[in-house]
Amino acid sequence: MQCPSCQAGNPPGSRFCDRCGTALPAQCSACGVTLRPESRFCGTCGARVGTEVSPATPTVAAPVSYTPKHLAEKILKSRSALEGERRQVTVLFADMAGFTSLAEKLDPEEVHRVINACFELIAAEIHRFEGTINQYTGDGVMALFGAPIAHEDSARRAVHAALGIQRALSEYSGRLQAERDLRIFSARCLGV
Repeated sequence: MQCPSCQAGNPPGSRFCDRCGTALPAQCSACGVTLRPESRFCGTCGARVGTEVSPATPTVAAPVSYTPKHLAEKILKSRSALEGERRQVTVLFADMAGFTSLAEKLDPEEVHRVINACFELIAAEIHRFEGTINQYTGDGVMALFGAPIAHEDSARRAVHAALGIQRALSEYSGRLQAERDLRIFSARCLGV
């Protein structure tokens, strides 16, 4: 770690510069991000502070943003999205049917890998139809169509996204079933 004061290089895990004595900022051993002094877990990758990551342990990248750049730019350009207005909105709830029984059968790291892949597939379909993910709910998501980006056909977009989610998760489940010989799960979608 490089000292912010004298620029001297210090060995990993040093709390103070061995040349000038300046306190060094704590860094996550997994991803290298600077941590606050009171941190017990890394806010970027979730690693426990004070534990070393073995080189054989792969790190899982967390989603950088829940909204793709092109949608974020569209939201920021829309004055009504920032100021607010009354409008019709379609809410889509999507979750993975059978996921609890899957989680009971698999190793926790495998469950984490599977659910991350599922969330990527779900988010891709929602963003494809310019919906925005409002929140993640355990093994599913809540998405909005018609807000903050207004569309005259928000209900139609939500239905297309739901059908896309069902198709994508069914295909993914089929691939996992072929790899592991397990019936994994399907998608349930509900629009309001």
